[in-house]
Amino acid sequence: MGEDATCTYLTDRGYTIVARNWRLGNIEIDVIAENKEYIVFVEVKTRTTLYADTTPEEYVDEHKRRFMTVAGNAYVKHYNISKKLRFDICGILWNRQTNQAESVHYFENAFRPKVRTINSSSYNGQWRLKRR
Repeated sequence: MGEDATCTYLTDRGYTIVARNWRLGNIEIDVIAENKEYIVFVEVKTRTTLYADTTPEEYVDEHKRRFMTVAGNAYVKHYNISKKLRFDICGILWNRQTNQAESVHYFENAFRPKVRTINSSSYNGQWRLKRR
């Protein structure tokens, strides 16, 4: 439902869908898309009701963002991708009666992974997680 609406939203804006439900162990990236400049990792949150006025995209917490970062990094390393990375979130309110998206809220560059400072001679173009 929501992933279909997200893919339509992206393709209408010139993106190519590269993968859906890409998995790394128990971590999943809902949609991976690309354009000339970016490889985009999208977390899709679909809800049929607003619980306590919480929008679907608000359910993407720090824990999920961390997992997306790890999976995105693994994806670009595995496929040797040199494009810039971007992490987006798509929140969808789905109408069960019409079986259509009632609203689509798309957030480009919704978060930037927390990264460790590294010197330019060792930088390989990939994000590295900051350890606490």
